[in-house]
Amino acid sequence: MLGLMQNRQLSIASLIEHAARTHGSTEVVSRLVDGSIHRSTYHETARRSRQAANALQSLGVEVGDRVATLAWNTHRHLELYYAISGFGAVCHTINPRLFFEQIRFIVDHAEDRVLFFDPTFSGLVEEIAEVCPSVEAFVVLCSRDEMPRDLKVGNLLCYEDLLTDEVETFQWPDLPEETAAALCYTSGTTGNPKGVLYSHRSTILHAYASVMPDAFGISARDCVMPASSMYHANAWGLPYAATLAGAKLVLPCNQLDGPHLTEMIDAERVTISCGVPTIWLGVLQYLAKTKQSLKSLRRLVVSGSACPVSLITNYRKRHDVEIMHFWGMTELSPLGTIARVPHEDANAPDEVLDEMRSRQGRPLYGVEIEIVDDEGVPLPHDGETFGDLMVRGFWVADGYFRRDERESDAEGWFRTGDVSTIDPSGVMRITDRSKDVIKSGGEWISSIDLENAAVGHPSVAEAAVVGIPHPKWDERPLLIAVLNEGAEPDAQSIRDFLLDHVARWQLPDDIVFVDEIPHTATGKILKMELRDIYADHFLSSEED
Repeated sequence: MLGLMQNRQLSIASLIEHAARTHGSTEVVSRLVDGSIHRSTYHETARRSRQAANALQSLGVEVGDRVATLAWNTHRHLELYYAISGFGAVCHTINPRLFFEQIRFIVDHAEDRVLFFDPTFSGLVEEIAEVCPSVEAFVVLCSRDEMPRDLKVGNLLCYEDLLTDEVETFQWPDLPEETAAALCYTSGTTGNPKGVLYSHRSTILHAYASVMPDAFGISARDCVMPASSMYHANAWGLPYAATLAGAKLVLPCNQLDGPHLTEMIDAERVTISCGVPTIWLGVLQYLAKTKQSLKSLRRLVVSGSACPVSLITNYRKRHDVEIMHFWGMTELSPLGTIARVPHEDANAPDEVLDEMRSRQGRPLYGVEIEIVDDEGVPLPHDGETFGDLMVRGFWVADGYFRRDERESDAEGWFRTGDVSTIDPSGVMRITDRSKDVIKSGGEWISSIDLENAAVGHPSVAEAAVVGIPHPKWDERPLLIAVLNEGAEPDAQSIRDFLLDHVARWQLPDDIVFVDEIPHTATGKILKMELRDIYADHFLSSEED
């Protein structure tokens, strides 16, 4: 017997229309590329999203087509979040920090038909236009008088002109909730980036979970500022969550330094913000230097890399701000577990609570976690035994875009690539990463890609790259190199060589020349031993 309840399909367009009807006058504030402040509302955002959807139709975009964005956290990018997905196309947010060959690959792989971009990315877009034939139109997210001059790109259009030419009404299609809505590529593993294809259903369920009190705790009384990029796992879903709750939304563009974030928090009375630990370390240092305080801010959502206990303690003591540490990944939309203090521990000493908040925490309803051994056998949840972390749930990827094989096993478990423990109360703690990728300031760096590039240098016989603790970036890559016989150590030459293969921010912070790299009996590099040997390399460096 089936229930007699209505079966309305979950859709992203319904989020912005709900916000327009019930929170229409609530502000959407964004800093623009030129530093000015733009003020809008949910009512205005919904209207312009409908105009943008009409513009997509005029450009010949069809349901299921991929539409790319190269854009910062601004009101125009937010409009496209709803216009593209609501139309039935797929919003493909491109991370501009990727190495160009990776960007070229994902644009080709996604077969993006239209690319919307902020003017600051004009040079990058020129390069894309030369090598990515699938893109039929390039739309600059600006007004006519802000259009970049002498941009060598065919079919170049102005976003504001497009919207002006369109009517303000649009009938959002009644899409099945499993319809693809957004596409984010992850480069957390070796090889080409992999596309994670979110659905309307997974996105809405993730937004519902995010606003819950034991998650981000967002309500219509809050002012939310995502300081995580809208091209990075959709700003951790906060643009959707804030819209669902009807919270005031503040978008800081690309100004994520201490002075600009502090200014936005104070001016707009931000109560909740999010970002990687490095960002909030910079804000904390700025506040200490200027002797300022954060009067409105109540909670910080931190992820992307392990959150130091010292950061949690300093924000609590100096600014009465609670840091909420969560673990996730692009394949999880990205929220998986969050470290919130349960009722039974609420009266523990502050130092104990700070340590608890630094853990990865418990999974939310909608996510299940498990640890297994090399044979896939579940391991005890005793807080001591560690194993490969597996996950399944309502907003967890089952596979990657345009790959025939499923990533989940027969029981629906997705292998995360992390190694962790789980204690009897369900609290998870990451202990290592099984593929030796390096996480620097919230971004992944592949040690294997760096090693493969380094050994291409004519002087390098063998190379190993490991992530070493860093006081600012959590981890930075250290390259350990064995030179060919007769070759002279020349770190700058190797760095220059690597620049042809990886992005500048992925370059190793230092290069150490050794006579021999330790190996296992089977010939594998003993990276754990290298990490132990060089554990204090960056921490004790006078330069840092």
